[in-house]
Amino acid sequence: MSKKNDIQLLRITHLRGPNIWTYRPALEVWLDLGELEDFPSNLLPGLTERLTGWLPALVEHHCGVGERGGFLQRLEEGTWMGHVLEHVVIELLNLAGMPTGFGQTRSTSQRGVYRMVFRARDEQVARCALQQGHALLMAAINDEPFDVKAAVELVREQIDDCYLGPSTAAIVGAATDRGIPHIRLNDGNLVQLGYGAAQRRIWTAETDKTSAIAENIASNKDLTKSLLKSCGVPVPEGEVVDSPEAAWEAAQDIGLPVVLKPLDGNHGRGVSLELTERADIEAAFKVAEAEGSDVIVERYVPGDEHRLLVVGGQVVAAARGESLWITGNGRDSVRRLIDDQLNSDPRRGEAEEFPLETIILEREPAMCLLLERQGLNPESVPAAGQRVLVQRNGNVAIDCTDDVHPDVAFAASLAARVVGLDIAGIDLVVSDISKPLAPQRGAIVEVNAGPGLLMHLKPAEGLPRPVGQAIADHLFSADETGRIPLIGIGGTQGGATIARLTAWFLHLSGKHVGLACGDGLFLANRRVETRPSATFDAGQRLLMNRDVNAVVIENGPASILGHGLAYDRCQVGVVTDAASIDGLVHHDVHEHAQLFKVLRTQIDVVLDQGTGVLNADDALLADMAELCDGSVLLYTTNPEHPAVQAHRARDGRALIGLPEHIQIFQGQQPAGRVPLQGAAAQRVLATLQERHGLNADDARRALMAAVGAAWSLGVAPELVNAGLETFATTLPA
Repeated sequence: MSKKNDIQLLRITHLRGPNIWTYRPALEVWLDLGELEDFPSNLLPGLTERLTGWLPALVEHHCGVGERGGFLQRLEEGTWMGHVLEHVVIELLNLAGMPTGFGQTRSTSQRGVYRMVFRARDEQVARCALQQGHALLMAAINDEPFDVKAAVELVREQIDDCYLGPSTAAIVGAATDRGIPHIRLNDGNLVQLGYGAAQRRIWTAETDKTSAIAENIASNKDLTKSLLKSCGVPVPEGEVVDSPEAAWEAAQDIGLPVVLKPLDGNHGRGVSLELTERADIEAAFKVAEAEGSDVIVERYVPGDEHRLLVVGGQVVAAARGESLWITGNGRDSVRRLIDDQLNSDPRRGEAEEFPLETIILEREPAMCLLLERQGLNPESVPAAGQRVLVQRNGNVAIDCTDDVHPDVAFAASLAARVVGLDIAGIDLVVSDISKPLAPQRGAIVEVNAGPGLLMHLKPAEGLPRPVGQAIADHLFSADETGRIPLIGIGGTQGGATIARLTAWFLHLSGKHVGLACGDGLFLANRRVETRPSATFDAGQRLLMNRDVNAVVIENGPASILGHGLAYDRCQVGVVTDAASIDGLVHHDVHEHAQLFKVLRTQIDVVLDQGTGVLNADDALLADMAELCDGSVLLYTTNPEHPAVQAHRARDGRALIGLPEHIQIFQGQQPAGRVPLQGAAAQRVLATLQERHGLNADDARRALMAAVGAAWSLGVAPELVNAGLETFATTLPA
């Protein structure tokens, strides 16, 4: 068979928020199959065999069949290449360590052109997986060689570069499990949990509750020890020194053996233990000095190093270290023995997901010094059976949380409080952590700000600990969700004025409101951006603003199709109409009925405790009521509307708009009235008609959308009336 031309990638769009495909970010790709439109998989000899040979786990893809082997069945029966590419990309992501279970491929109105989508938290990772998947599929189609391992490695490298580190990811994951939303604020690990005024921020295991003063104290080991000692926390005696000679003098004063370490170091770098000889102490000074600004000499505390994680004053996890040894064979060097006996451990690696680091002697001068003290260097060949100590302590990755004695936990918690850290890694040395410190002469040797969590999430031995959950619970009490009142307004006509009206009603109720709509970006009724702001980016800007405690965001169909919603869920979702498809041909929307799938996105994200506000006079929108997780409020200009009557009979909320007034109902009971005959109300209705080209009934429905949204958040009808009297129909400068 002749070589087939490449599938053309016509357009790639990263949908950053909930969209027509899924609640989560996704990559949407428009594909032109070209001549391959006439060649489904069953007409391409050997394709299935080549794909399953390269990607054997494709057998696990259920596809539309709904069971294991479903996708392979589709391949054998015949499916089109857009669908095949979807599964190839998903499998590459799975192999690279980023499981991705969602994907869809749908035809468009153009022959041979498809929309393929797959879930993607990060755009660069998704694009890399797409690029490699595209190349793999074309190689399979044309029976050409392809390096699957290299492709997977490229995707994995992109994941390592772009995704959150394991400590941050654990906290974000725990927050997500509690329904707390998040926004990533930079390319690293700075993350906002929650929206607006309800937000908290984390940067790995530091939070916006973490004191900068406390961090500076923790970075100065001598000051930390001084404060701990003054409060009765056991610490080893020590002295800051400025030369090798001073280190030896201090060691003699303190009493041998001693420990030398950098005053402001971390991760155990430059630490030398149990030193007794002058030459070793002076050599250790140089190692420590290279890692920090000053050097401290301390009394050596016998026992194992332990790391206790303190969150909000409580010890939530503990890990123990162990010494590292190699055994000589009379043939191999120390360097080779380390690789064979230690670095071969599958728990060791360079990436953050490995609980243990790869040992590279060139970056571990303290290890080299320890070897020298044993008369060895990296190229030495130990005798057969000779045991060589590579690291006296460190390697803290054995869970011992359940063994911590209450006395030890109290000392660790007190140390964190004395320094002033809300989250702290407390390093202590003790022979038996299940017994009190004092009888063992155990001591706290360091207090660390921003401690790593991986040793507790993926211990080399023992149970993982839910430390991410502990931190999320520390930041948010049991009844806090990190959410503020958020109203999303979807539709095609009058959205900007409806959004401004809604925001004004909330403003009068005492909220500091952020508004993003076609008329600009507003903070507390002050326009801070004049360009149209019914966009994803504008909405996110509001959600990041700490001063905002309520948000209203306009979401037109084009924004939903092009970017997705700026938020994950909302308290109130409004859909006003499906009247216009102007400007949507680019998204292959040619009929009004297609707007249902687009606008339902706004209703899909309403919270369980929220409200969907729907225009019952549009039969297309009324059908969305069953999709809402929360309650539903229907509005109509027809007092006898059968769907509204049935809804009220079930104690549902409704608005009925007559020429004279809007009547508000809770079930069958009147709950208030908004007069429409006054000059202020007429002025607002006239604005809706003149500015947006609405007729009288549609203008009344638009006003009801704003009233319904405000009432859903507890704004009283009387306050709505006052809002109509004071609403500025002209835009502020």
